[in-house]
Amino acid sequence: MHSRILKPVLGVYTAIFLLFLYGPMIVLAILSFQSADGGPQFPIRDWSIYWYEHLLGMVDGSRVSQLPVGDSLIRSLVLAFMTTVVSTVLGVMSAEAFRTKFRGSGPVFYLIILGMMVPGVLVGLGMALLSNTLGIGRAWWGTSFVLHVVYTYPFAFLVLLAIFNRFDRSVEEASMALGVSPAQTFRRVTFPIIFPGVLSAMLFSFTLSYDEFARTLFTAGRDLTLPLAIYGTFSVEIYPNIFAFGVLTTLFSFTLLVIYGLLMKRFTARAGKFKGQEA
Repeated sequence: MHSRILKPVLGVYTAIFLLFLYGPMIVLAILSFQSADGGPQFPIRDWSIYWYEHLLGMVDGSRVSQLPVGDSLIRSLVLAFMTTVVSTVLGVMSAEAFRTKFRGSGPVFYLIILGMMVPGVLVGLGMALLSNTLGIGRAWWGTSFVLHVVYTYPFAFLVLLAIFNRFDRSVEEASMALGVSPAQTFRRVTFPIIFPGVLSAMLFSFTLSYDEFARTLFTAGRDLTLPLAIYGTFSVEIYPNIFAFGVLTTLFSFTLLVIYGLLMKRFTARAGKFKGQEA
């Protein structure tokens, strides 16, 4: 009886959840195929790829100026890459350190986690005031980079901490008992085992940094990153070229997920070859 009632309720709940999750993206994707004289609303006057051509600079004499996203896109990608490398390295080192209890590990743990819990606007505003007080210029590669690391580092740390907690330490001990140095043990034994966690931490760090707005708003200086540049165009007027750009960036995100999936599949396949050969 309960099952007959519960299943339809859960089905409706799931359908509503998926609608709210993907509905906005579907609407934006449809509106990106609006015609040249169409606006950012329904109905679609005529289906075309005009706004994609406009985005790529393939249209002459348009009434709408091009999106100022070229340089800002490069800045966001470079910033996300820098953040990914530093946060992942810090995450691996911290998680490795937390495998052994040390004095003050509790407070240190919560200090690390604090970076992802404090509201981004407050942290960004505080960093802007601090840099002004110290006379440090604000820039996306300086002050914004520091805040992005502070924000993404806890995510990388938690992912890798979960991986290390499931790690069988006897494998490392066996390696070192055979005379292998700690550095070689980490490179040949530890790192291949934690590689899925490293990959997940990198994906988390990159996507969070690439999309970060609140922390960057007060600390990027005069050179804007992609989210800030897009926000700047909203304050003037909205045209479907923004929707076309949103579709392309979403495809880029899906591409990252596919690469992540392929790497995980390759790792799982390689691990499967050695399964059962431990004895």
